[in-house]
Amino acid sequence: MSEIRILGVFVKTRGEAAQNVQEVLTKYGCSVRTRLGLHTSDTNSCKSCGLILLELTGNPDECLRLENELWALDGVKVQKMVF
Repeated sequence: MSEIRILGVFVKTRGEAAQNVQEVLTKYGCSVRTRLGLHTSDTNSCKSCGLILLELTGNPDECLRLENELWALDGVKVQKMVF
């Protein structure tokens, strides 16, 4: 059985970091099997932070490069789960 890799990507300032995060995700798009974006909102506005959950697939080295590039972005934190 192959391992399952999940990344949680917390974007502290969506307005500032979203474009850079999207560029990295596009660059490594073939390594992303599932992407789920979550953000908190109320009836009046959206919050400035958000969470992206990624299920990764493919070459483990490529997945590690994706993770490292996300870590290098200002306002972004990454947590990983491997099963």
